[in-house]
Amino acid sequence: MRAREAATWASGVEESAVIQRVGEAIASWIRGHIPERARLLVVAGKGHNGDDGQAAFRALADRDARLFRLRDPKEDLATLETELSRRPEVILDGLFGIGLDRDLSDAWQGVIGRINACRALRVAIDIPSGLDAGTGAIRGNAVRADYTLTVGAPKTGLLEEGAAEHAGYIRILDDVGLVPLEGSEHPVHFTLEGDFVDDAPPRRRFDAHKGDHGHLVIMAGSPGYHGAAVLAARGALRAGPGLVSLHTHPDTYLPVACQLQQAMVHPMDVPRTLPERCSAILAGPGLAHPELSGDWKENVRTLWREEPVPILIDASALGWLEPGRTNAGPRVLTPHAGEAARLLGVEAARVNRDPLRALQELSARFGDCWVVLKGPHTLVGRSRGTVHANTSGTPQLAQGGSGDVLAGFLTGLLARPDLAGNVGRTLRLGVWRHGVAAERLGLQRSNWIVEELPDALHA
Repeated sequence: MRAREAATWASGVEESAVIQRVGEAIASWIRGHIPERARLLVVAGKGHNGDDGQAAFRALADRDARLFRLRDPKEDLATLETELSRRPEVILDGLFGIGLDRDLSDAWQGVIGRINACRALRVAIDIPSGLDAGTGAIRGNAVRADYTLTVGAPKTGLLEEGAAEHAGYIRILDDVGLVPLEGSEHPVHFTLEGDFVDDAPPRRRFDAHKGDHGHLVIMAGSPGYHGAAVLAARGALRAGPGLVSLHTHPDTYLPVACQLQQAMVHPMDVPRTLPERCSAILAGPGLAHPELSGDWKENVRTLWREEPVPILIDASALGWLEPGRTNAGPRVLTPHAGEAARLLGVEAARVNRDPLRALQELSARFGDCWVVLKGPHTLVGRSRGTVHANTSGTPQLAQGGSGDVLAGFLTGLLARPDLAGNVGRTLRLGVWRHGVAAERLGLQRSNWIVEELPDALHA
């Protein structure tokens, strides 16, 4: 980022112009993700990070926002207390940026501690104040941000072990007038909203029929876990395939079928015959009953080895697979950190420390398959090549069933002939839209539940 800034100034672009665009980008994000009536407090420091905060304040003239330029932590603490006593609902942190290269004084640590103690959503500008942008070290104390709006590209420190609890959800403010640099990308590429501007599914032909848009087969649901099958099917239907067939355990057929109208639901001891023109398969959601027949597991393993269509394996079915390469069609695994750890035979803490390594090892273990490693920034990739980190979503996705909706939505997209050609891009699109749906629901109410998630999805 320092090299990119230097190249930008050398090109003749004024710092003030970039600062103004950063402020506008922050304001645009605030408008899209923070309720209109929320009270905002911008806490700005002496440097350029504070200038960015001041520019954001000017761009938020239509909001209930206040600006406080904090220059001396001792002299200004009482004023900060007064501002915090107004109970802001959002605090925009612009105290320190990437130039911080020393430990903070006790007075500055106290200021940050007071901000952290405030019951408000905390949004950091570029990097949480007190976090070292290069190493991820905590310089005495650091703001615990819910979101970090980092400028241009994610700073190395944001990606280091232990930084996540301070960085929160990372969002990239890319279009701010900085000159791009070739050959400077991190091995993890963060997905930007603009990546999908041209990725809307093609318009359907006027003479098209349902058979032209794919037939997804879902194997899901067992006694006690029928809801996962319903959520997966609803997520799949929102992806827009022509047909969805759901094969579920006979004991779960009635509660599943009663909740689905469009999907074709079949009670089967073991699904053995695929429908004609099946274009994708999902197996796993809700298949967790301890007495589930071993034939289910063998059938999934056989399909994984032999079936030419895309297959996505989720939840309990992840543990049924055997390592090794398959010469059949595209293969996708969608574990969370705990499931990934069990597949690799390691502790979940190791996966959380280095999710990039875990994803690549999982992919290599199962034949260079695609892996969607779910987490605060869900990773999408394989054992080789660029891994993409998703930047949409909210902590409210951390509830039972959201993964079932995601699995159905992803496989529903892969079932569509117009989206199946580029598996990686389609997976990134689906993960992105899943996160955006959560953001959209969060603007309506903070306590939304997972049953509402499928209706917020847009293919």
